[in-house]
Amino acid sequence: MSNNEQWLEDMDYRRYVLWFVYACIVYSIIGFSWGAMMGGIADFRHFVDHRLHGNLIVRAHTHVNLLGWVEMAIFAAVYYIIPRIVHRPIYSIGLMKAHFWIHNFGLIGMVVLFTLAGVIGGSASMDHTPQEVEQAIRPFLATMGMFGSLVLLANLIWAYNLFRTCVGWAGK
Repeated sequence: MSNNEQWLEDMDYRRYVLWFVYACIVYSIIGFSWGAMMGGIADFRHFVDHRLHGNLIVRAHTHVNLLGWVEMAIFAAVYYIIPRIVHRPIYSIGLMKAHFWIHNFGLIGMVVLFTLAGVIGGSASMDHTPQEVEQAIRPFLATMGMFGSLVLLANLIWAYNLFRTCVGWAGK
């Protein structure tokens, strides 16, 4: 290993690449199990498919799968591959750490709030008017949007970190 590739032994870099992989695994198990329950439990499937705002539970499931296991796998792979292609360390381990924590915090908040809004909306729809149901779930969806903004911020941090890693690459 040449002197300019000693960063490959950086424990924080390796740890966070692996944490993205571990997060991918955890989210995939949650997402796959959730999907199996929605498909396999008739009462759950009926609630999700036929109650007002029950579809928000599907959105939570979708976000676990897409922003959880798929994106985390992509992040891990790109964080691993790009430094090797450009023969230089990732621009900032600190940004990599911030990306990981902000993304996970935002995603978990989104999923919890989508689920709560779906359960509350679906349950309330049995005894309340659609307007009352909307009023009940509005704060959950507004807060969910704030958590979604954190996921967007995390993805912008990722893009910036990768851009700075690659900028000026001369193909040496």
